[in-house]
Amino acid sequence: MTGDDPLEESESGEPTTAEPRTDGGERSAGSRSSSELRSDGGAAGADDVALDPWGSSSVSDYRKLFEEFGIEEFDEILEEVPNPHYLMRRGVIFGHRDYRPVAEALQNDEPAAVLSGFMPTGDPHIGHKLVFDEIIWHQQQGADAYALIADLEANSARGMSWAEIDDHARDYLLSLLALGFDPEEGELYRQSTNRELQDLAFELGADANFSEFQAIYGFDGETDVSHMQSVVTQMADILYPQLEEPKPTVIPVGPDQDPHVRLARDLAERMRFFKVSEAYASFELEPEERALVAEFYADLEPADFDDDQLRCVHVAEAIEETPLSELAVDADTLSSVLTKLEEAGMEPIRPRTRFFDRRATDEAFDALIDAVEGEKRVYENHVDAFDLDRAAAEELAREVEVDNGGYGFQPPSSIYHRFMTGLTGGKMSSSIPASHISLLDDPEDGYDKVKAATTGGRETAEEQREKGGKADECPVYELYAYLLSGDDDEFAKRVYDECVDGERLCGDCKEQAAQLMKEFLEDHQEKREEVEDLLEDADIELESPRRR
Repeated sequence: MTGDDPLEESESGEPTTAEPRTDGGERSAGSRSSSELRSDGGAAGADDVALDPWGSSSVSDYRKLFEEFGIEEFDEILEEVPNPHYLMRRGVIFGHRDYRPVAEALQNDEPAAVLSGFMPTGDPHIGHKLVFDEIIWHQQQGADAYALIADLEANSARGMSWAEIDDHARDYLLSLLALGFDPEEGELYRQSTNRELQDLAFELGADANFSEFQAIYGFDGETDVSHMQSVVTQMADILYPQLEEPKPTVIPVGPDQDPHVRLARDLAERMRFFKVSEAYASFELEPEERALVAEFYADLEPADFDDDQLRCVHVAEAIEETPLSELAVDADTLSSVLTKLEEAGMEPIRPRTRFFDRRATDEAFDALIDAVEGEKRVYENHVDAFDLDRAAAEELAREVEVDNGGYGFQPPSSIYHRFMTGLTGGKMSSSIPASHISLLDDPEDGYDKVKAATTGGRETAEEQREKGGKADECPVYELYAYLLSGDDDEFAKRVYDECVDGERLCGDCKEQAAQLMKEFLEDHQEKREEVEDLLEDADIELESPRRR
């Protein structure tokens, strides 16, 4: 899991459009990007959306991420975020996975955390700045902040030497500090020297298997074991902020890192002592079965069956009398739920909250039984509580787990930012210096790169004045929206409006952007020099002990 915006070489690809929001409201139209890669490294079809943490750095259609991977639109929770960052307001941060608990914690001044990692395979660049800013903003809002150097991943997945890793790691850390990260209030670490992290990775590894990695990442018999081990380490990175106490934690990343987030959420759940769910009888129902029983429980009256309680046989009878076409289940699910209900016979159907024993110690299970107040039923592998709602039960289960030596992990959240288009019009590529701007570039070189950048302008100035420019397809406008406008939404909107209205011509626009980029690089590099002592005093090893 690395939050960087990787610079990857590509043999083919079309320009990406970041669709930055220009006024905090409607997002500008249009979206194109280069072809995505499958997890096995093969080129995906035009209609495919594949997410590969070590491959392509672009997404062909951001909308499909909502449909195919369950990523939620950030717009839907923007109003719940206190003092939202301009990347959120402009739609650069476009999606999230379960960010609401983090937003609520920030609103209520409750514990929360942010973590992202950087694989030091080259110079830090303006794509990395997106994640630097996201970490720093969360820290400023009160979250515990963690930034890590993914040196094990760089060594195992990219073959970087430890000397190269050390050199690049220092540059990443200096830029992070120069942009405002407070090392006294946050934590910096590298994977290879964090023993607590490695111990957690070992535990998580016991709950992961090769077939799972094969399905998620396309690993095969040629995959290095160290590469697989680095994945488990990244899962530990994501959960590391919760070692002291469970709390909402957000991982700011590009959408290509979503497979890591999904696996980490799954492992966090597997590590829990108890699974909390809703139930209606002493036996276990699958989710679709439970939904069906819940529907009939809500509609049926015990008196309809000359009884004072609704029982399993009553529900089974009502379901059997209903045509399959009117039920929201398939034939196999119907058969399964009927068998369970009929075998339970006259057992009453009663809603309850269930604590299912996943991996609890005997002491923790006994402590849970004692902690559940009100009416309860105790079985060999679960406890049913009749006076606890789901939310209260979740909190109780976590408290008992933590009190008895468990982690009590909360599923980690994530936010996703759009990838930046290369200045030359395709993807940013490490093999094409003109396509990207390093935070270490000479300011004059940064100026020249922007001046030479591809734009969304028309063929002639006359045509541009008549039809307006295509800001939605312009890498230079992305620079304004993502970086050069800073927190000034009005300026970003003015640039956009002047472009699409034909008032702004590309030559003047690039000159202004180039000058702003030069000033940014000058300022940033001065601040990097100012924080060198701060880095030396920070609690992180700048030279790997593995270096030979």
